[in-house]
Amino acid sequence: MAIRYVPYYPEPINGQALLDNFPRTLKYKGNLDVKEKIKRGMPLYEVETTEVVGNNPDNMIIRGECLSACAYLKDNDIKVDLVYIDPPFASGADYAKKIYIRHNPQKAEEVEKVEQELDIEDLKAFEEKMYGDVWNKEDYLNWMYENLMAIKSIMSETASIYVQLDYNIGHYVKILMDEIFGENNFKNEIIWHYIKGASTNSAFGRKHQTIYFYSKTDDAYFDLDSVRTEYSPETIARAHRGEARYQSVDADTLEEKGKNPGDVWSDIFAVQGNSIQNTDYATQKPEALLERIIKASSNENMIVADFFGGSGVTAAVANKLGRKFIHCDIGINSIQTARDRLIADNAEFSVKEIKDGVSLYRNPVQTKDKMKSIIHGLRNEDSLDEYWEGAIQDSKEGMIPIYTPNLMDSTTKLLDLPMMNEIIHKAIPDLPDGVKKVIVYYIDITDIDEIKKFIEDDDSTNIEIELRDLKELLDDVVVEDVIDYKLEEIKETLFQEYQVTVNKFISDRVIQRIDEYNAKKYEQSLKSADKKYMPIIISENGLETIEYISLDCTNTDGEWHSDSEIKIDGKTSYVIVNGEKKKEFWNGKIKSDKKPLRIKVRNICGDESIIKI
Repeated sequence: MAIRYVPYYPEPINGQALLDNFPRTLKYKGNLDVKEKIKRGMPLYEVETTEVVGNNPDNMIIRGECLSACAYLKDNDIKVDLVYIDPPFASGADYAKKIYIRHNPQKAEEVEKVEQELDIEDLKAFEEKMYGDVWNKEDYLNWMYENLMAIKSIMSETASIYVQLDYNIGHYVKILMDEIFGENNFKNEIIWHYIKGASTNSAFGRKHQTIYFYSKTDDAYFDLDSVRTEYSPETIARAHRGEARYQSVDADTLEEKGKNPGDVWSDIFAVQGNSIQNTDYATQKPEALLERIIKASSNENMIVADFFGGSGVTAAVANKLGRKFIHCDIGINSIQTARDRLIADNAEFSVKEIKDGVSLYRNPVQTKDKMKSIIHGLRNEDSLDEYWEGAIQDSKEGMIPIYTPNLMDSTTKLLDLPMMNEIIHKAIPDLPDGVKKVIVYYIDITDIDEIKKFIEDDDSTNIEIELRDLKELLDDVVVEDVIDYKLEEIKETLFQEYQVTVNKFISDRVIQRIDEYNAKKYEQSLKSADKKYMPIIISENGLETIEYISLDCTNTDGEWHSDSEIKIDGKTSYVIVNGEKKKEFWNGKIKSDKKPLRIKVRNICGDESIIKI
């Protein structure tokens, strides 16, 4: 539950174009709308610092919603100087991460022998869906409206914002940005054109995305000279020859100054699978794209923020260019990917977790699927529309429809008066005759007594509404991984040294995912004689399901301090020791020069377990 609400930026700029073909005002009883939420303010939650790397508190990795992250920044009077966001595109697409099985240090010969007989990709990798970009237009635009208003409220007076979108929704968001930032502060519609794109027989190939560039005020920082590109040798030669087109131009100045890159960027290529930048993160953007944006619209020591941080490219480039960074995302995979990437770059930062309900589910898609099994008796009902998750049968009450927040849509996470109003006046009237009771699950709630009174005072339905806390269910979803290890002091060396040997690692969640993958592959093999079925088999000690291991020799509780860490690369299984890449396989051990107090182990699906020694 939110501690309190932090006021938004007061109002959109008056006199701008409004996007009135979608209803910001939900015209049900009480007329409770998105603007009422903005008047109430951004929800401010408790924030926990989970890890500290180095000594730069201005650099942050934040796990949480954009809205609650902005509330935290505003409450702490932190202003950002440049915002780049690459939010969901309302495209309807699902995005997956490839999960790689690592080399087992105790089974190396066995693994190598099997790999000689099998397609290595079939053996080592399976996909895990991270999130679905599934929105209806109205909900998406309301969500973007709130987020953009929140972002504007923490931008400095010299700040700019770049919003990257595609053809699905960009033109609608452009009008929202005109309303929020003002048409006079619109700078560019940048076209990022790339070589590869979706081909079609009924239309031209789609080979670009759009980046909308706005400033907050007329005083926004912008340095065009920092991003000028070189003219081609042919152009320089023509200028030196004094050809007609270049007679009024000094050739030496032309060569020295370079050219304005313009608003069509075709010289920056998308991240390819074999690129050293590739983190196997869906929607990853190239560093060159962010380098141009950050150089043009910020200076050293300014704060650059990305509230849909993904693979961490914005933070990584900002750090390399001497800027401060804020990386925010709801996905645990994003937080881990950005954190590991920045460790490799020797960045200093803190990792923070906002207690806004996001951390209760590591992956919205999988948790949504899991809920169907943990809500006892829940089943699909053809008579219910998509608003309801399903129903349970009760001997006295009959069919009881169940409402759960859509974990793919963060706007449903908070049960407030507008949301309760919508359930009562939009969802309940469409229920079949005979329904006596519904159950409404929530992740977060504004004020449970206020909500109950609202239900009691409403006389539009006789159906009983029971409220339940979804957190009580989600707490049972994650089963802790089992780590069997041995700690010993090494006395053969001149220096005091400690070594932890991992003997066994059992991850119930990883095993379940592999079982699902094997079952799917087996079914496919039955339908096609060409597809040879070879299941992924995990060894008894399970060490090949470990992605990362860290020792904290500083703290026994609270903030994690990684005094020694090893990450096992997914594609090669080579180790990355304290950020340094090595062409070695993991031997199942990790060392430190001080006695470890805690061990953290991350499995290949991204779940982390911490145990005290």
